[in-house]
Amino acid sequence: MSRSDANWCAKFHRLFACHVSNVSENANSKIEFTEASEFGLSVHPLTESPSKAWRKCKKKQKSVKLENFTPGGPVEDDKVRVVCMSDTHCKTSIMPFDVPSGDIFIHAGDFTNSGSLDEVVEFNEWLGTLPHKHKIVIAGNHELSFDPTFTRRLESYDFAALRFDRDQIEKVNNLKNIKQFLTNCDYLEDSMVERFGLKIYGTPWQPEYGGGAFNLPRGRPCLDKWNLIPEGVDILVTHSPPLGHGDHCWPGVRAGCVDLLVTVQERVKPKYHVFGHVHEGYGVTTDGNIIYMNASSCNLRYLPVNRPIVFDIALPNCIAKTLFSK
Repeated sequence: MSRSDANWCAKFHRLFACHVSNVSENANSKIEFTEASEFGLSVHPLTESPSKAWRKCKKKQKSVKLENFTPGGPVEDDKVRVVCMSDTHCKTSIMPFDVPSGDIFIHAGDFTNSGSLDEVVEFNEWLGTLPHKHKIVIAGNHELSFDPTFTRRLESYDFAALRFDRDQIEKVNNLKNIKQFLTNCDYLEDSMVERFGLKIYGTPWQPEYGGGAFNLPRGRPCLDKWNLIPEGVDILVTHSPPLGHGDHCWPGVRAGCVDLLVTVQERVKPKYHVFGHVHEGYGVTTDGNIIYMNASSCNLRYLPVNRPIVFDIALPNCIAKTLFSK
């Protein structure tokens, strides 16, 4: 690593440790070989080959690993503390750690194994025990019952890889209005809430990768969902990682979405991007402008060993959070 790269890395480690909410430096990370149109960004030419796309993108990209620093002590009056988790897979009762307190709790999907009613009710009850004033949840590919488009033939599934059996899938496919049982959170699905003046947008979709709920072919189907994300979002929550950040999975391939990366960097430009899905990708990275967080709690063996990722974010115009009654 060169001296300049070392200085750059040190700067952004301090950025994450101090939880600065806005980065002014331009890291020259724009991907120049995508074209914009009046309807949004076009499909990336290498969208079908994420590993190949990253080999080309990284020539102009920075993806620097940051220390997962958990702030301690009281939160300043003009900031809120955000606690992020993902991919807990019904393992909250055996986590070897407590969930840190904070103002906002975010779960980026895969809170169940298959989206059964018992699993959803159990997760909702667990949410009710958390002290956070606001709780934000999206679904992931394991929440089969949450996706009304999940109609693929049973014969097309690799049940061993998905840890589902045929009876499991048939059962959850017959569940109706399952989202009504999430009473202890704001459930987001291509939608946004504003909490403490912060805009938080959530979307469950991801490129096809092993099957499951909210799976879409890479390219236009995924990009159409990303085009729904509004500009001006402070915290973006997706189940899928963007290409190059928290998406490096065993055995050494990339699983992230390049069209999501371009959307995030060139149009939406959130302060923070929270996601999960790729268990091996747990951790925090930055491109110099945005902080990316793969908050997967479970590792590759589905053991809940990864601690929640916590950060403090400044409120708009330095308004004191005590002014927000809701």
